[in-house]
Formats: sequence, C-alpha cells, structure tokens
Amino acid sequence: MNTRPQPDDLLVSIARYVCGPAPDSAPARETALLCLADSLGCAIRALEVPECRALLGPVVPGTVVPNGVPIPGTPHTLDPERATFNLGTMIRWLDYNDTWLAAEWGHPSDNIGAVLSALFSSSETTVADALGWIIKAYEIQGLLALDNSFNRRGLDHVILVKIASAAVVSGILGAAEAQVVDTLSNAFIDTGPLRTYRQFPNTGSRKSWAAGDASSRGYRLAQMVARGTMGYPTALTAPEWGFQDVLFGGESLAVNREFGSYVMENILFKVAFPAEFHAQTAVECGFALHRHVAGRVDSVASIEIETQESAKRIIDKVGPLHNPADRDHCIQYMTACALIYGELTPDHYTDTAAADPRIDQLRDVMVVTENDRYSRDYLDPEKRSIANAVRVTFADGSSTERVEVEYPIGHPRRRAEAKPLLFDKLRENLASRYAPDRVEAIVGRFADRQSMESTTIGELLALFVDSD
Repeated sequence: MNTRPQPDDLLVSIARYVCGPAPDSAPARETALLCLADSLGCAIRALEVPECRALLGPVVPGTVVPNGVPIPGTPHTLDPERATFNLGTMIRWLDYNDTWLAAEWGHPSDNIGAVLSALFSSSETTVADALGWIIKAYEIQGLLALDNSFNRRGLDHVILVKIASAAVVSGILGAAEAQVVDTLSNAFIDTGPLRTYRQFPNTGSRKSWAAGDASSRGYRLAQMVARGTMGYPTALTAPEWGFQDVLFGGESLAVNREFGSYVMENILFKVAFPAEFHAQTAVECGFALHRHVAGRVDSVASIEIETQESAKRIIDKVGPLHNPADRDHCIQYMTACALIYGELTPDHYTDTAAADPRIDQLRDVMVVTENDRYSRDYLDPEKRSIANAVRVTFADGSSTERVEVEYPIGHPRRRAEAKPLLFDKLRENLASRYAPDRVEAIVGRFADRQSMESTTIGELLALFVDSD
C-alpha cells in the first residue's frame, strides 16, 4: 500500500512555531513596534517616487473592494493579496527599511504588509497581536538566512519573504499545524526568482518590488491551502526532485537555533540614510572624513576602503551605474557621496545627482579590499559587526586618518543612540506627505507603546488614510 511520507522536519519545526504562542520577549516586542513604525514611514516616503506609485492600486484601475484593506497614503482599498503587494512594495522601495545580515541577506520588514493585510479583516485584532506575528515572520526569515546562503545558488533572498509570509498568514487564518506544513511546502516548491536583477550588469528596479511580489505570493499560497489545496510533505528532501537536490546541491537546509525572538532582538535599522547595509559603516566613515575631502576633491589621489567579504562580493562596482537601483548597491558611489556632501539621501541616487562629475572622479581612485577580521566578525553570532574603514590620500602624499566603524548606528549595540533618531526619521518620512500636526499625531501614537498596542489594525491604517 502506497502511503504519503512523513513531512520534512524543518517544515514541521516552522509550523509548530507558527501555531505556538507569540514570543513574550519584552525587548523583541519593543523593537517590533519600532520596526512597524519605521516600515510605515518608509512606505509613505516611497510615494514620492513615480515608478513606485505606478505599480500601486488594483489590477484593474477603478476597481473598488468593499471593506478592502486601505493602503496608507493612497485612496486605494484592496483585497488582502493585492494589498500585501502594495504595502510590501512601498515599504521596500527606497531600500530604507530594516535589515538582516547573515549567510543570506534580507529585510524581514518585507513581511509586514502580509501581516497587516491578513489581520485587517478582524476589527478586534490589535497592534499587540500584529507584533507577535511580526516577530514570528522575522524569526522564520532570519533563522533560515542565518546559515543558508541562497545568493550563492543564484537565488534572491525574497524566497525567504515568501516562505515567512506564507507561514504567518497561514497562522493568522487559523490553520492547524498540518496546514501550515502544506503551505510551507508549496512556498518552497515555488523556489524563488534569480538574483540577477540585483547584480551587475542587470541591476534594476525589480529589487524594489520583488519583496512585495514574494509576500503577496506567500499570502496567496496560505489562502489556497486554507481552502483545501494539498501540500507536499517532502518538498525539501525528496531525492532528485526536492528543493535540496534541485537547488541546494544536495545540501540540507540548516536551522541551528530554536525558533524564538533572536532575529527581532538583533535586527538592524537604517537610521539616518538609505544605503545597502553592508556599506552603512563606510558611509559613516565618509561622513567623518567629509570636512577633510569636500574642498579637495581635485587633489584626491586614492581612497582605500576595507570591507567584509559580503560587501566585496555584492556592492563593489566599477564602471557605469545605470539607474538608482545600481547606485544604492555600489559601495564606491555611496562613500563618494558621503565624502563630497556629508550626507546621503534618496535624492543622491537620482540621475540628476549622479551627473555630478566629482562622484565618478572619486570612484575612479577607490580601491576596495577585504579585511579578513571584518569577514570573521560579520559571521560571529556574538558580534555580528558590519565593519568598514576608509582612508583618503592626496596628490601631495598627505592622507587622512584611517577611520574605522565596526557597528553601524542601526546595530543592536547602538540601540539607545538610534531610538530617538528613528523617531526623527519617522517624522521626516511622514512630512513628505502629511501636515505637521498630523505627523506629530502619528509619531505620538507610536511613542505611546501601551496606547498603540491596544489600537486595532483598522485604526492603525486609518491614521495614514490619504486626505487628498
């Protein structure tokens, strides 16, 4: 008699975590609220970008969904799957949302749109409930990324967004453990997009909407299983045809920590400027050296950047940069802007800003090398540094000091320093669309944790309803 095999252990472990109680870590819940505020601020700021706005709204223009999910800063109310795409795309567009760096990289806040969309249908569901699910989504994506490098297989990290969103939406929809397993199996079978749209020579704007696409696909798979779609118990381990044999060279996917709240407690924020995270400390070094370089650009003979292996591999770029997506993933471009302007904003990635000849003048004399200690400390779970160092040498033989920054301001080791700046960032992002009194009302709600946790998801989204 033919029987179905027992499901893969990893799928069962994730499903048990999803169906279990919400993590009760106070630091994780406090950080999760910061992540929610920061992500919604990034979403509002993204509405300044016409290419982002063009992707939003219903599939068929003019379609109105009764009782649909309201999309912050827009007039749209959408079905939950489409709302997940909209929210995910807005949060991710500017590369300004929080980050997780390990064997694989990614942005766990890419899952927040799926959580909010799934919870919206219940008016009694609160932000406190959302924080529990957000912590779980971060943990699933982050622990899968900790020891498994999907980018080395040519796969983009948003496969983990799809898996995490599928898992938590399944839980929000009330799935039993076996149904969560079925949902996860379908998400893995979907595999993921090729990473080529983040790498030379194809870097492009898909990297800004890929996460919204992945999270909405995760939502769809969870909903399909909730309606009876079957799962595939050995989607990972089936010989020849499973995920591991087909896409991972026969290696097993590894999760070497218990699922809890580790990822949320160690998440990295982009606090003061939008830059691919491996370059954040290089930009801070550039800010420190700005006063020595800005008036002497024509005299710069060389610039040394020491970095980690991951940065060397993904954002060390020479030659032409063709669009904003290319520029915000180039360590040389970002460091040059920091040296010249003493600041880095989304506007610095535009074609207009890139036309400043001083940027390429500095890029042309930059040498990027791997520092072995930085690479080791990057992967050390007790350190998780993202170090860079910069030194500038001038034509007369003089040079600046070697400036080293090991932990960016968004790192957990600098959380107390970062928290007030995160609220400043929220104000700045919201001010791109709302009047000052409305900005302060929203910031005030997030600053009052007890009040915000008791707020329903409908009330939360109503704070951002477009008034135009």
